[in-house]
Amino acid sequence: MSAAINLGEFLRTRRSLLHLEDVALPDFGGRRRVAGLRREEIAQLAGVSVDYYTRMEQGRVPNPSGAVLDALARALRLDEAATGHLHRLARPQSTARHTPRRRPRPQRVRPMLQRLLDDLVDIPAVVMGRRMDILAWNTAAVALFGDYAALGPAERNIARITFLDETSRELYADWTSCARENVAYLHLDAGRHPEDPRLASLIGELSMKSEDFRRWWAEHPVRDKTSGTKRFHHPVVGDLDLAYETLRATDDPDQALITYAAEPGSPSHDALRMLLAWATETPSPMPPDDRAP
Repeated sequence: MSAAINLGEFLRTRRSLLHLEDVALPDFGGRRRVAGLRREEIAQLAGVSVDYYTRMEQGRVPNPSGAVLDALARALRLDEAATGHLHRLARPQSTARHTPRRRPRPQRVRPMLQRLLDDLVDIPAVVMGRRMDILAWNTAAVALFGDYAALGPAERNIARITFLDETSRELYADWTSCARENVAYLHLDAGRHPEDPRLASLIGELSMKSEDFRRWWAEHPVRDKTSGTKRFHHPVVGDLDLAYETLRATDDPDQALITYAAEPGSPSHDALRMLLAWATETPSPMPPDDRAP
């Protein structure tokens, strides 16, 4: 899908999510034939002409200024991640249109991240790469999520597991929230890497096999994976509330170390300790062939 079409769909979707009560505009009555705000209302909020905004939704503005994009972001009530996504859609890299697609090289986990994983004995942790691929994990992560080594390299993907593995609906107490977050992150990744054929293949596969993914993808959500709390319902120890943190190196933002920890002294902390004790005989946390050279 071209960047122009992506931009138009993103603008239309975000416009449809806003209502008059969300913005400082008068309601002149009359039947509204569109979901959300009208084009002229967004144009008024952004301080641009209706014709200009219409052409933007149609992908017919080749090089909008940063000031216009920022004004549209404010009018559409976009957060920082969605604003960056808007800029990338509106101004795709010029080289991407003229450079032949090349099959991306397989990512290898950074050696320092691997050492950190090996040292995190009591904290489940994984390294997430491009497209939400799982590049590495530790023994505690095997206890919490299952044995990634039992999956083929192409199947070790957070989004694919979430939508296509039925056990994930049982593991995540709020599966819908987790799944929607994954869709939003894939949208963010697609904006950063619009010419990635493996990402396009993943999105196509999930769209074909999951009605939920297809419906939520069409909403164009955008969200980075940063920090928060996830609730699990583990088949061995029951309910767990774990806080997660996402750590990225500034020189390699395409790899992220994600850790999961329980509040000390909480029931979840005790349950996690029980789980790790139960899992002392789990398989090796990483197949030898997958480790970085």
